[in-house]
Amino acid sequence: MEFKHIPVLLNEVIEGLDIKEDGNYVDCTMGGGGHSSVITSKLSKNGKLFGFDRDLDAIKVCKERFKDNKNVDIIHSNFKNAPDILTEMGLEGKIDGILVDLGVSSYQLDNGERGFSFLHEGRLDMRMDKSQEKDAYFVINNYPKEKLIQILYKYGEEANAKRIVENICASRAIKPIENTTQLKEIIESSFPKKIIFGKGGVSKKTFQAIRIEVNGELEGLDEFLRESIKVLKKGGRLAVITFHSLEDRIVKNVFKEFATDCICPPRTPVCICGHKAEIRLINHKPIIAGEKELENNSRSSSAKLRIIEKI
Repeated sequence: MEFKHIPVLLNEVIEGLDIKEDGNYVDCTMGGGGHSSVITSKLSKNGKLFGFDRDLDAIKVCKERFKDNKNVDIIHSNFKNAPDILTEMGLEGKIDGILVDLGVSSYQLDNGERGFSFLHEGRLDMRMDKSQEKDAYFVINNYPKEKLIQILYKYGEEANAKRIVENICASRAIKPIENTTQLKEIIESSFPKKIIFGKGGVSKKTFQAIRIEVNGELEGLDEFLRESIKVLKKGGRLAVITFHSLEDRIVKNVFKEFATDCICPPRTPVCICGHKAEIRLINHKPIIAGEKELENNSRSSSAKLRIIEKI
C-alpha cells in the first residue's frame, strides 16, 4: 500500500514556524514527509532538517523521497527521544524550529494490516513501531479486566467502559480476539442498537484508548515538551498538533507554565518561586482547520495547533 498522508494545517504550521533559510529544523513525526518537504523547500544549502519517525514504513518512504536532498537527516526513533539525540549531536540551543504532529497518519489508518481502524479488517496490531513487542492483540487478550476498564476510561473517556470490557473478557474466555472486526462487534454489542445506528462510530473511543496504551502516546509527552524548549535557540519556535483533548491538555498546561513568570500558589503574597517565563505564546487559542481544509481532509476536524517562541 502506498504511503499517502495529507499534512494537516500545513500553511498554518509553515507560517507559525517562521522559517529562516539557514536554520536548523526538526520534524519529529515525518510520516510521509508532507510538512518536511515544504520546510526544506524554504531552506538554503546551509539549512538543515532533522526528521524523526518511529514507523519503519515512514522512514523507508522518506529516505526515498529525500534521497537527493543533502539538507535532510532521517532518524528512526520515537519523537520523544529527539531532544536527547539532538543534544548528543551538539545541537542544544541551536534549533530554530520543531514540529511534532501527534496524529495517526492516513496510511496507518487506511492500511487494514496495521489494525488501527475499526473501519478496516485486520489483525489487532496498532503498533506505530512494528519492532516493539506489545500490540493491541496482547492488550485485548491479556490485560486484567480492571486495567482494561481503567484504560478505556482514561484514554478513551468511554463512559460505557465497564460493559465493553465485560464483553471483551467474556469473549476472550472462549477464544482469543484476533482482529479489528471481532473487537468492533464486541464493542457494538455493548450498546443499545438505537445508539449504534443513531450515533455511529461507537468503537472510536475504545480503539483510541487501546492505541494510546499500545504506543504509550501520553507517557513522556510532558517531558518531551520541556526538553524540546531547551534545545531551541532564542527566537526558535515549537509547533505541536494534537488530535484529542488528553494530548492538548498536556501541551496547553506545559506551555502555560513556561510562559508564566510566577507560578506560586494564588494566595502567596510575595513571589518565592523565582520562576521566569522562557517562552511566549504565538497563539493563545489553538489554531484549527478552515472550511477549505475540512472539505478536502475530514481528518483535520479534530486537529489543534499550538505554537510557542523561546525568549
